[in-house]
Amino acid sequence: MAYTRHDIDDLKKLELPLERDWFMRNLIRELSGLLEEMVGLEETAGFISVVGQHIGSQINQLYRKEMNIPKLDREQVAEVLTDLKRRIKGDFEVIEQDDNKIVLVNKRCPFGEKIKDRPSLCMITSNVFGVITADNLGYAKVDLEKAIARGDPGCRVVVYLDPESEQAQAAKGREYFETEK
Repeated sequence: MAYTRHDIDDLKKLELPLERDWFMRNLIRELSGLLEEMVGLEETAGFISVVGQHIGSQINQLYRKEMNIPKLDREQVAEVLTDLKRRIKGDFEVIEQDDNKIVLVNKRCPFGEKIKDRPSLCMITSNVFGVITADNLGYAKVDLEKAIARGDPGCRVVVYLDPESEQAQAAKGREYFETEK
């Protein structure tokens, strides 16, 4: 069907899913997919890790400034991790925490369906969680045990807090150390 000038003037009435969030999630999905194809999953995860570190530092500063405290304690860290994901439309919750670890699960990724087959994007979660935890508690090892991006029905993330614990030493994952004193 050919469009007339009148039809083109009515473009604003079309019900298209085009809005900023949809556009940005698609952009990030396509960028990460292209990088995974061109340089591989591990290198792409490395690039995305750097981005996650910067974002994690910014988010950490935002919370500490708004809470008017120099450092978060363990309970506050756990609450901040779930709150920030809630704000960006994730569905993380803490299911366990003690002096050695914080265990979180998630049923809804902030990237929505765009996360499927893009495990490199999970490095954003790893780095944001790791940076916030380490900069407040001194250390973090983030183990992404399950991930929606890898085909799991949900995510399970364990943030280890003690580098000397047997659990942390045995766990897979990335280590993070305090960068600010």
